[in-house]
Amino acid sequence: QKPLEGVSMIYTFEDRDEPDRHETQYFEMYTNRGIYHKGWTACTRRRIPWITSGGESKPFDDDEWELYAPDDWSQVNNLAQEMPDKMRYLQRLWLIEAVKYNVLPLDDRLAERMNSELAGRPDLMGKRKSLTLVPGMTRLTEGSVLNVKNKSYNVTAEVVIPEDGASGVVLVQGGAFGGWVVYFKDGYLKYCYNMVGVHRYYAESAELVAPGKHQVRMEFAYDGGGISKGGDVALYVDGQKVGEGRVDRTMPFIFSADDGMDVGT
Repeated sequence: QKPLEGVSMIYTFEDRDEPDRHETQYFEMYTNRGIYHKGWTACTRRRIPWITSGGESKPFDDDEWELYAPDDWSQVNNLAQEMPDKMRYLQRLWLIEAVKYNVLPLDDRLAERMNSELAGRPDLMGKRKSLTLVPGMTRLTEGSVLNVKNKSYNVTAEVVIPEDGASGVVLVQGGAFGGWVVYFKDGYLKYCYNMVGVHRYYAESAELVAPGKHQVRMEFAYDGGGISKGGDVALYVDGQKVGEGRVDRTMPFIFSADDGMDVGT
């Protein structure tokens, strides 16, 4: 079993004057790296995290490191040139910690890291081509359901329409900042694709869906030819095509970091 990493803080409750036992802490985020050790801090900023595309990759050894003393809380005085031995020591310590905690190999790709398929990383779905979900399943993360980005896909659901018509979600993935949903509104079967909260594309049935049991289906036919392309949407009720629409562009990497997939909410 993988050990629980870190240092317990309980000793600080018993004696607030007890010396710090957590002397070393590594940092790594999108290949920006840092190390804290006995008050000293060394770090290198390879790129700004919120810039997710563009730029050229360079050797990690070319990254410029900075060194700050224990009393330099604002990191104003970079001592890397004045104390090269200390700088090299902390760089080496970062590498030791990185090996120990499975940080390596470093991956300096940008937004494509968020899509396991583009990144060449295995996910929970493996080679699955279909997935059965039931009502009440909510907040399913993108890694725990089929990856539908940059490809064609379809959704089929068994529904019961009440006498006064249906309104509500059949299946949704994502949220305010991106995603898609198959739903009913005022008795019509509908689909919406939310492109990063900037543009929404719709498709809907031409007629009301009659009360009773039905099988509804949404088919998304991806244009192909790369990532973030568009596609055509078709809606079906009991095998009959009832509506269609067009999505000009799609999100290639991730829909949302915190809005998952919900069934029937």
